[in-house]
Amino acid sequence: MSTDAFRYSPAIATRLYAGVPLKRGLAWIVDMMLIALLCLVVLPFTAFTGVFFFPFLMLVVGFIYRWFTIAGGSATWGMRLMGIVLRDADDRPLGSGLALAHTFGYSISMAIPPLQLISVVLMLVTARGQGLTDHILGTTAINWPN
Repeated sequence: MSTDAFRYSPAIATRLYAGVPLKRGLAWIVDMMLIALLCLVVLPFTAFTGVFFFPFLMLVVGFIYRWFTIAGGSATWGMRLMGIVLRDADDRPLGSGLALAHTFGYSISMAIPPLQLISVVLMLVTARGQGLTDHILGTTAINWPN
């Protein structure tokens, strides 16, 4: 079923974007908790030396988690729980390449706090609730089409 995420203006397709910024924030919290749990599972395999570089471990595990979950279903598990998905400019789910680019853009934004702040502000004030990476890549998060 086509959602026409970009074909209709947000004023016409309000159901696609209703509550998406809040849902993205809640999804991010769920995803961070899942990533932390995955890191705790991985920790013994580092002979517990991962304790000394836990933030880096979170970065690597989080990158892989985001890339694979977005490539596999156009949403992280947190996004799926909140009922949102990512779409490209042609209203298609994100493939592996675009999921990698989206994850890389997210990681850069997280590494440079002013970029993350800009991204959050964009999500809150733009009609489609797109973050900085979304604007650059032409992607958008929408409510799961029913």
